[in-house]
Amino acid sequence: MFNNHERRKFNQKSEHSIEKEWPFRLNFYDKSPWYEVTLEEFEKHALDRLRILAEIESSFARNRSWEELKTVTTRQFKDYLPLNSNSASTVDTQTERRNDHLGHFVLRLAFCRSEDLRRRFVKAETALFRVKYESDDARERELFLKSRDFQWNEVEPDERKQYSSELKALGKGSTVQQLEEWFEKEKFYKVRWTQVPDLVNKRRVLLIDGWAYVPSKEQLSIVLRAFEANLENALDRTARSIMRMDNDSRLTDVLNHMSRGFVAGVASEYSSGPATGDEITADMVDDLAKRHFPLCMRNLHECLMRDRHLKHFGRLQYGLFLKVLGLSIDEAVAFWRKSFSNLTDDKFNKEYKYNIRHSYGLEGKRANYPAKSCQQILLADKPGPSDCHGCPYRHFAPDNLQTSLLATYSSQGLTSADLAEVMRTVKEGHYHVACTRVFEITHAAAGVKKGEGIGEGESVTHPNQYAVKSIEIEKAQLGDAMVVE
Repeated sequence: MFNNHERRKFNQKSEHSIEKEWPFRLNFYDKSPWYEVTLEEFEKHALDRLRILAEIESSFARNRSWEELKTVTTRQFKDYLPLNSNSASTVDTQTERRNDHLGHFVLRLAFCRSEDLRRRFVKAETALFRVKYESDDARERELFLKSRDFQWNEVEPDERKQYSSELKALGKGSTVQQLEEWFEKEKFYKVRWTQVPDLVNKRRVLLIDGWAYVPSKEQLSIVLRAFEANLENALDRTARSIMRMDNDSRLTDVLNHMSRGFVAGVASEYSSGPATGDEITADMVDDLAKRHFPLCMRNLHECLMRDRHLKHFGRLQYGLFLKVLGLSIDEAVAFWRKSFSNLTDDKFNKEYKYNIRHSYGLEGKRANYPAKSCQQILLADKPGPSDCHGCPYRHFAPDNLQTSLLATYSSQGLTSADLAEVMRTVKEGHYHVACTRVFEITHAAAGVKKGEGIGEGESVTHPNQYAVKSIEIEKAQLGDAMVVE
């Protein structure tokens, strides 16, 4: 990742030239990082970028329109990867662009390891580049395009005149006059047809002797294809050299964690304490489970109520979820004691109470354990035949999943007609997208629309995130009802 020659060259540069290392928001990421970074920076900026890329892939899986995807991505840009234009004189644009540069290269290391990961990374990064391109300052975008060789030539006046009728056929206009006006203003670029196969397929260019005549309104296609090809080649080179880094466990653990980010996105961190603003009691859990819990926690709760017992990983997954939701240690002990009603007090105290206190950081090494995210539930501790933990969208057989969804959520508006869309995303491996769609359907009566997710288009990446948002929606409805009354 770090090139010694480039680092020495960078260190020799003047302070003035360093300020112009990243002259544009747009970047083809040709130069690998030549600067030293801390492990904290290494992980933070990559995770921030991964949050955006994972949501872009979720948008593809949810069949969002380009405008919807752009809206969601632009909003996340502000939160995780701010990139201002040069006109923002009060902002440190070089630091912003350095973070963007670093995050990209760390993820390149994480996603170069298999053909499938490389394909998904290129697709998401290309969409991210397009969002930046379309939102960029027009003048800076033009300067960026001039700074690179895209192997295009502007069509000369003689050629424009020679092929004028064919070129006008590429324009839009309902009258001859409108086409003439468009043709006079439009620029045309000549490139090899292999640079714009998508435009050739859609018949948006004029083909003559292996050359494609591209109107400027389709110029972005040339740029995106060049970005894709550049990144694909770079990933291949990185994959061939990655083995030199595999001996450094400090990096490989982080990279392996990130390469799983497309499975269930990157979850927000949920610390201990009442996530909803209110503590919950043992007596409230059953009612909350039926109205607000995601399918994984509903399944654990129902298994617990039915069997009066949960195995170790089930207790761990459900117990930490309830802890972070707002169940205090005293209420947790009361809840589990009531749930394990077929045990004697002595057996419960000896075999289970210690583990409950341990998960709250009151025994053992006294660590404050967080609740498990969707990614952890999907990838760790695969459930066996008699286990209840895990993710139903991944670990249930398709028929069992459909039956469970209808039995669990039919009272909240889910119908058999909704299952086709949910099961399609499950089949494609987008389990958190399926869970997000179920959230939208079951909260449609409260005003949640398709595509909104758990708010502002965000997908579910954590069971507590699902439950907290559901509770917040209900509170808002109750507040509105009280105002009306």
